Amino acid sequence: MCRSIKTLRPPFEESVTDEDVRAAALQYVRKISGFRKPSQLNEKAFDKAVKQIAVASQRLLDALVVNPSPARS
Repeated sequence: MCRSIKTLRPPFEESVTDEDVRAAALQYVRKISGFRKPSQLNEKAFDKAVKQIAVASQRLLDALVVNPSPARS
């Protein structure tokens, strides 16, 4: 679906910033809403959705348990 959203969990990303999470949330909301930039009428709903998705995404990333990759020879 959102090919421009990158994977934010280890081992794909070692350090993830709040901006990384917000950017992924923004891309998701843009995709599902069909708006790159919402009208003034829809801006509040759009921004609220981005914030809520960013929070949920950060909670998910914080809760994930990722096994370390096996050592390469």
